[in-house]
Amino acid sequence: MSEAHRPLQPGANVRHQRHGIGKVMLTDSDTAVVRFTHGIEQVLASDLLVIRSLDDAIRTQETASSLEVALRVQAVAIRSVNDAWGVFTRSRISLLPHQLWVCHRALKTWPIRLLIADDVGMGKTIEAGLILWPLLANRTVQRLLILAPAKLVEQWQQRLKKMFDIRAAVYHPDLDTKKSDFWGIHQIVIASLPTLRADHKGRHERLLEAPQWDMLIVDEAHHLNAEEGGTTTQGFELVEKLQAAGKTPSCVLFSGTPHRGKAYGFWSLMGLLDPQVFGPKRNEVAMLGALPRFLIRNAKQKATDMKGNRLFMSIEQYPETFTYSPAEESFYELMSSFIMVGKAYASSLGKVEGGQVILVLIALQKLASSSVAAVLSALETRRGRLVSLAAKTRAELECQTDDPAADEGVRVFEEWLRDEKRSRIQLMEGEGRHLDDLLAAGRAVISETRIARVTEVISTRFADQPVLLFTEYKRTQALVVAALMERFGKDSVGFMNGDNRLESVRQLDGRLIDLAARREDTCDAFNAGRLRFLVSTEAGGEGIDLQERCSALIHVDLPWNPMRLHQRVGRLNRYGQTKPVRVVSLRNPDTVESMIWEKLESKLNSIMRAIGSAMDEPEDLMQLVLGMSTANLFDGLFSGAVGVGRERLGEWFNFNSGTLGGESAIKAVQDLVGHAQSFDLSDLKDVPPLDLPDLLPFFESSLVFNRRRPKVDGLALSFKTPEEWLTTHAIKKSYENLVFDRKASPSEGELMGVGHPLMEKALHQSERMLGSLCAVEGLDAPLLVVEISSRVTDTSVPGSYVIAAVSAVGDTFEVRKDWEVMRLLRTCSLRLDAVSLGASAPQIIDWVGSASEHIQTRLADLKLPFGSPQTKALAVFWPI
Repeated sequence: MSEAHRPLQPGANVRHQRHGIGKVMLTDSDTAVVRFTHGIEQVLASDLLVIRSLDDAIRTQETASSLEVALRVQAVAIRSVNDAWGVFTRSRISLLPHQLWVCHRALKTWPIRLLIADDVGMGKTIEAGLILWPLLANRTVQRLLILAPAKLVEQWQQRLKKMFDIRAAVYHPDLDTKKSDFWGIHQIVIASLPTLRADHKGRHERLLEAPQWDMLIVDEAHHLNAEEGGTTTQGFELVEKLQAAGKTPSCVLFSGTPHRGKAYGFWSLMGLLDPQVFGPKRNEVAMLGALPRFLIRNAKQKATDMKGNRLFMSIEQYPETFTYSPAEESFYELMSSFIMVGKAYASSLGKVEGGQVILVLIALQKLASSSVAAVLSALETRRGRLVSLAAKTRAELECQTDDPAADEGVRVFEEWLRDEKRSRIQLMEGEGRHLDDLLAAGRAVISETRIARVTEVISTRFADQPVLLFTEYKRTQALVVAALMERFGKDSVGFMNGDNRLESVRQLDGRLIDLAARREDTCDAFNAGRLRFLVSTEAGGEGIDLQERCSALIHVDLPWNPMRLHQRVGRLNRYGQTKPVRVVSLRNPDTVESMIWEKLESKLNSIMRAIGSAMDEPEDLMQLVLGMSTANLFDGLFSGAVGVGRERLGEWFNFNSGTLGGESAIKAVQDLVGHAQSFDLSDLKDVPPLDLPDLLPFFESSLVFNRRRPKVDGLALSFKTPEEWLTTHAIKKSYENLVFDRKASPSEGELMGVGHPLMEKALHQSERMLGSLCAVEGLDAPLLVVEISSRVTDTSVPGSYVIAAVSAVGDTFEVRKDWEVMRLLRTCSLRLDAVSLGASAPQIIDWVGSASEHIQTRLADLKLPFGSPQTKALAVFWPI
């Protein structure tokens, strides 16, 4: 009886054109319920082809081509490996063990609900892409929404496209109207959280009415904040709405600082992942016990390459000092006096008005601590506004006339208005005189010693080396750019800031010019070596990787929030950095800002020692500690210290910095790190040591099976496409240099990997081949390949099966993982024609039975992602 006409009965192995190979569970008159690899389907019986089982093939000694059987096994093994680890994802970025581990951890369950709190520079976009690519390839995820800070939206779009060929639409409010159906048309969307969180013109209603998103990703998720007392950010409320409406079954949050020092906010954030487990009013002990299932945190200190070598270089600090010139010193003293007078004035005002004055004073002090030029510009602007406002008030006063017919009450009110305006004019004139003194003192500063010290440090410490320099403000940036151009040449310097423009850069001839440059172009030029110096503000450097050639950084000024310093260094202290990162910080030890920095650093070091002494593996947890403190704390320390005598400064600092790194913060860090899953060296053995080159033997064999002779040039193939694969316009009739190498540039050829239309054709064809028994050259012992899946059907994971194998080693058996099966088959000599076995059917049946029993006893060693596993024998390779 032919295979096509064998009776359709429960237990029969069948093949379906679309669903592949499966086993019949139930039948009725014209349909059958079949369990396929991906799950259970009810299909027409006429669409099923009954196929010979492995047991039948062994009993009848009916062998298949070793090439056919190997292709079938390699295809399912490739799916098994990639669905679990993402190692064959099409990305031109080298993948790291901790990134693959994060992908593996995420893909163990579906839906995925995780907070990934890796250190800065660990590759969150790559981790996101690795998680996404297998899910997109097998269509588990079809609709994806990514929420990110406004400045990172374009970066997410570009990196997903460049690294993984994932093409996403960017959300623009003007495209989202009642008629446009933006959310229904676009399947993969990246949106600015600050834009989307505001519910303008029915925006949220349209979003909630759209089809559900299979996955939501939120970058910088700590911006989703909830405060005790009912105050929540708009971003938190938006995500909460989506979750409550069932629109985001899978959710991945990314944040380097998920705990901001308040337990209420952290457990509220975790409640977005699972409100049944987490929440600010739930039992904390129980929530800590559940935390490892939802929280991943990898530290730079533990990150390694595939050989176990540490990835991230050390950071070497080089503090440098300078002293103000007499002119600068005079300006600094006047500025300090102005700030103290301003504080006294603010204290006489109401809470709102006084608070506004204090904010202005803080801004001026920050500018002054960067450069005289930076604050001088603000002072000039303020003076101009005062002149204009005073003139306007005088004109109003002159125009105000008394009405003889008015009653006494109106006349009293009019007189009060005149007195108020006179008083306002006097205040403005008084402030104007102070400003005039400040402006005169500032203009007397012809050159700034801070800037001269920068060029001196470069010449002595970083001779002939590329250097990254950071400033807080554009005026200071312009001074540094001008000084570097004068000293090292105009073409040696580039800049980056928030608006791609730099005004009033002084030239050698005294002219002031304006510069313009896209930050992406400047970054590329610096990384390529066309620029030696790059001067950046925080706004310009955010989301930029500059570690390719540069390992030297200079803090021209010091921001008041230490987290900003951490983020600056993160531009260089990233994967790919081959040298220790050398960091120079400039400060004048005679300024109050420098004194506060000294005390702040001492306290932070004490906090790190306290945390380290309480943990088995101390690590640099500074980012977490700093993330628990608000910018207001640091603003208060620096601004409040003005006017405090040096002899009292230590006592004052200790009192006002009491909330920084207190017992509650240390406990929060310990709880967070102690209850997070993380990658370490012991996990390295589980990471498959495979990459795109390991796909080449399979794909080459697929071409041979289809009667094509590919030209092999290293890790590149050139060939004419098999006719059977030409079913879509995305597939070309021939290919030149299809490369299996992440390091190859786009000019060297098109990158191959799982997800490429051709690879999908090869896998689809091979998975549906019927051969299950073959004789093969190149094996030392028989090999049984099995498919392991879960008996449970009411839950699902993205990878619905795992491939493993059993081989004989002497008188015992050895279990081999899916990636080991792939490598083992590469050693075989595969043939297109079938070869007879060199053993009898009873001999093979006995061996298969013993091997099957052995793998049943070793299932726990495979760390399967599902419970109640069942095994199905796929193929036997018998050595000849």
